[in-house]
Amino acid sequence: TSLSPSQFLRRQQVLQLYRKILRAIRDVPAEADRHYLKDWAREEFRRNKDATEEDAIRMMITQGNMQLQELQRTLKLAKS
Repeated sequence: TSLSPSQFLRRQQVLQLYRKILRAIRDVPAEADRHYLKDWAREEFRRNKDATEEDAIRMMITQGNMQLQELQRTLKLAKS
């Protein structure tokens, strides 16, 4: 199945968010925490991979970005 332009862009946003989250997780100092967070992220994205409702997808992207920012803030605080 081919994607509409908006579906294509949304998919790019989701993939970009996933990569950013995995990149941020690399900076988590404790290996056990890194492993847990990576599993959590993978499971969240897998669980929602069949979502088709535009509003729901937009909301999940927004939530994901907020969680990413929270993780980045926490990591920055831990380093200082």
